[in-house]
Amino acid sequence: MSEKASALLTLALTDVTTPLPKADLIAALSSSPFIPVDGTFNTRDLGQLPGSNPLRPGLAFRSGSLAGLAESGKATLRDDLKIRKIFDLRSVAEHAAQPDPAIDGVEIIPTPSGEAEAVVDLADFLEGKGEAGYAKMYTEVLRLYQNGLADILRHVRDFPGEPFLFHCNAGRDRTGVAAGMLLGLAGADEDTVVLDFMLSRIGTEPAREMLLKFAMHGAGVDRLDTPGFYNLCSLTKESWKAFGEALGSEFGGWEGYVTGTLGFSREDLETIRKNLRR
Repeated sequence: MSEKASALLTLALTDVTTPLPKADLIAALSSSPFIPVDGTFNTRDLGQLPGSNPLRPGLAFRSGSLAGLAESGKATLRDDLKIRKIFDLRSVAEHAAQPDPAIDGVEIIPTPSGEAEAVVDLADFLEGKGEAGYAKMYTEVLRLYQNGLADILRHVRDFPGEPFLFHCNAGRDRTGVAAGMLLGLAGADEDTVVLDFMLSRIGTEPAREMLLKFAMHGAGVDRLDTPGFYNLCSLTKESWKAFGEALGSEFGGWEGYVTGTLGFSREDLETIRKNLRR
């Protein structure tokens, strides 16, 4: 692991109950793979992740909610990053409550979801570090957000080299699954994929209070010390590994998911992989 990747991972491993040191946070958010976009948070270029990363820079971007996107932020996405499509990986209720703002020259795609509202069962997160809960939650994302994930892959297949962005509310879980899919298909190594997953600990810090309320609503709790809630809010390498194992056993890995569940052909898969790579 590179020195920069190691430093970012160390910061990301800070306990979720402890605010990140301001100077360290500013330094991290001011350098790649993070991209400052006025009015949103947790915005990153997947191709700028340090380490063994085969994904093309300037192609696939991820972020948190765009509900507060400022005019200058719109210009950053459209003019600086050249993004032409935005994929909204949120539930029906989330999208209805806060539709993405219109951006001239950018197509907003609110992908149909099988989830009316994003909810979790804390009983799944009680044991260990919540590994079983994360495995269940993320495999549910693969089932409920098939349309959105397929839309992203069709874009990669049909519009090679055209930059795009995808997001959910926190830019952490559903967005993290989509990012893991793209990195996995491109051939990124495990350290790079895990680092991208863990970086949401840093990227969501500016929206800490808003996202805490969102998490409490989704979990149906009114106390921070509710059993399982700490694990739900914490990102760990073990949780991503548990998801990877579930992905393999239930779907046959990313290739099995893309061809078996999403219905892409082997030829499609090779085109997608080629278009993702540098």
